[in-house]
Amino acid sequence: MLRDELLHRLADLGASLRFFSRLPVPQLGQLDDTGALPELPRAGAVIPLAGFLIALPAALVGLAVGVAGLPDLLVGLLIVTALVVPTGALHEDGLADSTDGLVGGATAEKRLLIMKDSRIGTFGGLALILSTLIRASAYGALFANPAAGVFAVLGGGALSRLAMTALWAALPNARPEGLAARLGQPDQRALALGAGLTVLLLSPLPALVGAPATLLGIAFAGLAALAFGAFAREKIGGQTGDILGATQVLTEMAFLVGLLIGR
Repeated sequence: MLRDELLHRLADLGASLRFFSRLPVPQLGQLDDTGALPELPRAGAVIPLAGFLIALPAALVGLAVGVAGLPDLLVGLLIVTALVVPTGALHEDGLADSTDGLVGGATAEKRLLIMKDSRIGTFGGLALILSTLIRASAYGALFANPAAGVFAVLGGGALSRLAMTALWAALPNARPEGLAARLGQPDQRALALGAGLTVLLLSPLPALVGAPATLLGIAFAGLAALAFGAFAREKIGGQTGDILGATQVLTEMAFLVGLLIGR
């Protein structure tokens, strides 16, 4: 039984890594079908771990460029670049589309139509610029302490994916024919397991930035997810893949701001 559970979790992790990133992921165990999409009712448990692993190259980049004595903002921009490249800007695309649609459309139908359009408008462009600068500035400041910076990158990768998964589970699908709807929604057991795993992955941070800063970062991320989820529900009636991608970026930003305020 334990062996079967482990094989299922490895398969879920492999599918999640392939879905949320472009990293070359080998087959992880006998049950891992390298061409399969994640089974969301169960895979929600390991999405935070997938986020942690996707952020690992960026943490290593930050460690390398931080010791080179580069300016803080440049360090932060290189880290954000290293976060975006493995995902193919998947979440940033969701942020741009969501901002254009939620702010620019007059009705729910119009907002969804704008979000489906691949072109980026003024609101989406501004959202990308501001989110990049906020994250880069925050990472640059946090890497004044390299160990704290590394675990801020990794912890942000995990916590923001947990927030995304929680919103996925909590809100109805606004676009029934969309990919997010076809994948299903994480169940409560998977969400609870993912939350416990995220706490474990965040556990080094209190010793590095302090418990108050860590708790404030988590609180800010949670509030950002709740506020954005309520806004999306009001504007389009629920979530889409774009809304979930935007949630990842927004909660990562909020987490970093909380860490800096609480230091």
